Amino acid sequence: MPDERPTGPQGAKRASAARVAAAADELVELSHRIHAHPELSFEEDRASTWCADALEAAGYAVDSGICDLPTAFRARYGSGPLEVAICCEYDALPDIGHACGHNVIAAAAVGAGIALAAVADDLGVTVNVLGTPAEEGGGGKILMLERGGFDGIHAAMMVHPFPSELVQMPCLAVAHFDVDYRGREAHASAYPELGVNAADALTVAQVAVGLLRQHAAAGDQVHGIVTLGGAAPNIVPAHTRAKYYVRSATLAGLARWEPRVHRCFEAGAVATGASVEILPQGPAYSEFRPDAEMAAAYRRNAEALGRSFPELTGTVPAASTDMANVSLAMPAIHPTLGLDSLPAVNHQAEFAAHCVTPIADRALLDGATAMAWTVADLARDEAQRARLSATAYRAT
Repeated sequence: MPDERPTGPQGAKRASAARVAAAADELVELSHRIHAHPELSFEEDRASTWCADALEAAGYAVDSGICDLPTAFRARYGSGPLEVAICCEYDALPDIGHACGHNVIAAAAVGAGIALAAVADDLGVTVNVLGTPAEEGGGGKILMLERGGFDGIHAAMMVHPFPSELVQMPCLAVAHFDVDYRGREAHASAYPELGVNAADALTVAQVAVGLLRQHAAAGDQVHGIVTLGGAAPNIVPAHTRAKYYVRSATLAGLARWEPRVHRCFEAGAVATGASVEILPQGPAYSEFRPDAEMAAAYRRNAEALGRSFPELTGTVPAASTDMANVSLAMPAIHPTLGLDSLPAVNHQAEFAAHCVTPIADRALLDGATAMAWTVADLARDEAQRARLSATAYRAT
């Protein structure tokens, strides 16, 4: 039997890998249970409790409901001066459930926490597993940053399911907002001249947005849905509502692009006489600034576990995440776990099905182990330890 004592770098890795292996059935069951009970942003009562309970059973001290967020938690183990955070996501999408694989993210984070509990004291680290709600909308990590949930942390990481393995998924800045038009009802046949058509206002805005796309810079995007379009065909719609996302390569680009999109919605109001209100829905997500040394260490460890990172050609798909804001506040990484799912991709029901396959189960165990090994490497490397320890995050 190989030596599993957490003595030296390789001993720490053997011990942490052994912990993941011993907990494999529990972690896979946790992933599948979260997948079977999808919960929307800020409503992840069961998932957050299940993750917190698993960590508490592994010896973590758990503080739930932190940062005035009922489904956020901070689980801590160890007393070393280097504080690392493993971020745990568990919210789902409307209608298509865990089609972004947050069940895998949650189980991998718990697995990394269990693995690191075996070696935290030997490595001289304090491990924080942070339960972060509402990544799919609401910016839970940003709220936690602002409210002290990341205070004292030197470095943070997480993994995310994706069709292919990536050291870092490209991330765009994004703003979320609702658009609310108010007009006046009237009989659509007998007295249309007495109505103010809020649906027409939204149509004018959508046409304007479509025309604006010609002038979008690389990385600029706008997309949305109509959530309220009217009550009946024979009633001039007096109230319509839409939900939109605006993205750009950076927060600076977003500051330039978003006002131009807003003016398209204002044009709908001017054209029809309806009133318009643009309602921000949570904080803006930033671009991602990955830590190169942490990313390199993660890649070496993932490859040591047999995972491969293909050379991608052409345009690499980009998304957005509130983990990006964490990366601007402290060293952070956000690698992906390839599920070999193509042609199924994130935010499709078919991808949700891939997130409870044997490939996904293997990915979550590898992700947990690779994160634990990365922490071990960073803690054992004197230069990296000194670099990361130089500044701990504090909310201002």
